[in-house]
This record gives sequence, structure tokens and C-alpha cells, in this order.
Amino acid sequence: MRKTAPDPVAVLRGHRASVTDICFHPFLPFLFSGQGRDGTVKIWDFSDAGLSRIPLLKIETNTYHFCKLSTVKTPSALSKEGKVSEVGQMSAGEVSDFEKEVFVDAPCSERCEENMHHEGLQYVALSGENSSMVEIWDLKSAERFVQFPSNIPSNSSSVRNNGRGMCMALQLFLPSESQGFLNVLAGYEDGSMLWWDVRNPGVPMTSVKFHSEPVLSVCIDDSCNGGISGAADDKIVMYSLQPSSGACVVKKEISLERPGISGTAIRPDGKIAATAGWDHRIRIYNYHKGNALAILKYHHATCNAVTYSSDSKLMASASEDTTVALWELYPPRV
Repeated sequence: MRKTAPDPVAVLRGHRASVTDICFHPFLPFLFSGQGRDGTVKIWDFSDAGLSRIPLLKIETNTYHFCKLSTVKTPSALSKEGKVSEVGQMSAGEVSDFEKEVFVDAPCSERCEENMHHEGLQYVALSGENSSMVEIWDLKSAERFVQFPSNIPSNSSSVRNNGRGMCMALQLFLPSESQGFLNVLAGYEDGSMLWWDVRNPGVPMTSVKFHSEPVLSVCIDDSCNGGISGAADDKIVMYSLQPSSGACVVKKEISLERPGISGTAIRPDGKIAATAGWDHRIRIYNYHKGNALAILKYHHATCNAVTYSSDSKLMASASEDTTVALWELYPPRV
């Protein structure tokens, strides 16, 4: 007998328009949703009483497009004691007891300021004013830290990144073999993905083209040694990352009956992955083997994003139908 796909455990209906992105807090029971297209990046101070109407920090990036920003993905095996330096070198990993104490016990403004130095929270990657470029911004100084490629003027809107078109998807991360220097995996309009390292911003470490249409989502697992990508074409690609050689290699391609994947996510324990599709469906896969596990059919419009909580117990999906759904699927073994 075929099993029926599960329903969400909760549905959040606080939005009046399409929910374009969602993200769980690293360890507190908070879910952030929504994304503006006003050319700014904002940091919000929050408390038990609710959200302020005024952001703690506002950065005018002058970028107006559909590419979502990315904070730093750090491998769980790294040291917990490193801090971010002025040149983007750091050593970070899972949340330490110190970080929990700072986040949970300190006033909100102190928590935000102090923890910008941990886990790469000081930096964020986004598509630049010239939409073919990638930029990393320092949230503490509200200044651009580096751009890729570095040899293209930021105000040259006519310049295209060797015909690759706009940057459509990003993942900022810290490979364990990078000596603590930030890396970015970027997906472009022509279906290609480029791997950038801040130590050589003029030339990418590698360039691959796994998709025939614009890459709309890239996600890297918690080991920072592999990931999954989705695009406007009819396939999902699982790949491995080899920092020592700079290689990005296909592990498995999954064909889709209906094209269009807007969002991808890998559960922190690395066991399952999820995709958010144009066909209103959330699809769940075994991340190691690539076989399909479930198709979730709650949303009635394009699914824009999917994400997992840090304890791997909850998954959230966001849609153009203005809702955010919470799911409990394949609970991790304690």
C-alpha cells in the first residue's frame, strides 16, 4: 500500500505577498522569512517583545535583482575558537558554549555585535550592482570587502561575466582546506557555476556547467565538501567539492518531469536534502544515494525556498501562495 505524503505540522500565514526566502536561527527557536528588493541589506535586532521597526544596520548595496544573499557555511569539524580577521581569514565551526551564552544571555544589541566575529557572521555574499558580479560585504563596517571577478568595474553594467550573464544563486562557505579563507560558489544565468576564493578574486578556482538553464539555487552541506544545485531546467545535480584541487564533480543527476527548482537545502546531519519547485512541490531525497523519498503537495503556487533547523528536526518551505509551512520528516536518530 502506497504511503500518503505527510501534511505540515504548522502553517504560518503572516505574509501578504510571496515569501521569497526563509532561514532558521542557528540554535534559537526562530524562523526568519521574507526578502525585500529595495537594494539594501539589513541587520535586525530582536527581543522577546518582538521586532524593531528600525534595523540595527542598513547597507546600501544598490543591487536590484532576484539573487538571494548568503551568509557563511562553516564545516562542523573546524575549530570553535577562531575569529574573523581583517583579510577574511577565520576558523569557525559549530556553535560553542560561549556563543550560546552570548546569544542567549546578553542583551540583543550586544549579542549582534559580539557574534559578528563568530562563524563568519561578519560577512555576507550577494550579487553586485553589476549583476554578473559577486560581492562580499563586511557587515560590521558596512563596506564591500571583495568582488569577483576583481578586474571588472562595479559600475560597468554593460560588462557580462564572459557571457555567463547574471549571478542567480550564491553560497558563501569556508572549506576546511582553505586555511580559513572565504570561498563562494556562484550559479549564473547560462547554467554555469564558478568557485571563487578571496585569495585570487580575478580568476575562479574552477568553472563547470551542469545545467542548461539559469542556476537558481546552490546549497553546500555541513562538511563543505559537497552540495546540490537546482535550475530552470529539468534536473537536480548533486556534486562533490575538492578544495585541494578546486574540482567540482557531479555525483548524481536527478531528472524531473517538470522543470524549475527555486530552492535547495541539505539537512545539517547530511542525510536528506529538499528542493522547492515551480510545480508547487517540495521534494525530499536521500542526500547520500540521491533516491527520492517523498513529494510534499501542500503549497498551491511556486515554492521559492526550503530550509532546515540546526537540530535537523524541522523543515520549512516558503511559497508564492504567501504561506510558510513547517514539516517534521524522517526525524534524526538521537
